[in-house]
Amino acid sequence: MNSPERQGQAGELPLSGIRVLELGHTVMGPSCSMVLADLGADVIKVEPPEGDRTRANVGFGSALFPVFNRNKRSISIDIKTEAGKAVIHKVIAGADALVENFAHGTMDRLGLGYEALAAAYPRLVYCSLKGFLSGPYEKRAALDEIVQFMGGLAYMTGPRGMPLRAGASVVDIMGGMFGALGILAALRERERTGRGQLVQSALFESTAFLVAQHMGQQALTGVAPPPMPEKASSWAVYDPFQTADGRTVFAGITSDNHWRSFCTGFGVEELLSDPALKTNPLRARAREKIMPIVTEKFAAETFASLVAKLERLNIPFGPLARPGDLFDDPHLNHGGRMLDVLLPTGKRAKLPGIPLDMGGRQTRIRRQPPGMGEHTRQVLEEAGYAAEQIDKLVEQGIAIVQ
Repeated sequence: MNSPERQGQAGELPLSGIRVLELGHTVMGPSCSMVLADLGADVIKVEPPEGDRTRANVGFGSALFPVFNRNKRSISIDIKTEAGKAVIHKVIAGADALVENFAHGTMDRLGLGYEALAAAYPRLVYCSLKGFLSGPYEKRAALDEIVQFMGGLAYMTGPRGMPLRAGASVVDIMGGMFGALGILAALRERERTGRGQLVQSALFESTAFLVAQHMGQQALTGVAPPPMPEKASSWAVYDPFQTADGRTVFAGITSDNHWRSFCTGFGVEELLSDPALKTNPLRARAREKIMPIVTEKFAAETFASLVAKLERLNIPFGPLARPGDLFDDPHLNHGGRMLDVLLPTGKRAKLPGIPLDMGGRQTRIRRQPPGMGEHTRQVLEEAGYAAEQIDKLVEQGIAIVQ
């Protein structure tokens, strides 16, 4: 832990007083440290002189920087130079944890690998986020979509013969979240031992964890599970339906209570006395009988009436939405959970905070996504550099000050 003064700077958030140095890029590293930042840690993001490469992304990656770098401070340092490395060492001396997701071996080549830093800073928690944990693949480069193909997730997502990545960077984000979890556990252990440790999380193993339910199914049944579009449902009703006005609603009738609610609420009480439909396993085997009835009943309702009825009957449902529909979602906006994030264009967007409430507190914006090197001078002053020393580093191109 750090000084009470530093603890006070972040208010009463759970990780107030924890300082994290992030040498991360793209999604995995930044998402890991953003979780910590949202929970109150002082996250110092180290950018190269040209800036984090996601600042210039286009297409699907165009918003990665503002989405995953809120509540952080940015310093821009050329860590390929000896003077730049010396700066990093001075900043690390005041840090509790370091997060990096460079390619395998990069940090060692820079002299900033775990062994070197652990010897110099034994209390440091060092989180290394990679494509693979130790083993035959550990030196391979990896990306989110690559491991989705390797780990069976793309196979399970798309139709047979058409493997498809999930519609978001789920593995990058999940790997980053596991990294954050490991850091928190290591900090807790440091309270007992006084020492930091190496924490590792990886994309491939995160993917395997996601598909473990399908692995378990195959081990249990001896039959390989088909892709999700061909799924053999465990429930009689777990499907999208069309309403009278052309909207789509997904509904799940997955319990006996749901079944009773549907039958009584939609005027088909006679189905409750059918012994072939008495239990969920029986109903799952009778989908050919049940689905036409449910489809007809739902199709007779408008979107508004169906949603109201399913909510009143406590039957699980969800309207089909596009990402842009979530900006104005009344539930997401309740209690300030949507954050007013400043985008590089100067526009603002409401984006979701991390999905946690702790003691009634939600994520807040303490700092907007930083400009490149916005906090270089501030952080270096905190590390003990005099103004003239910082000016010299700037003149030499080792440090960039916004």
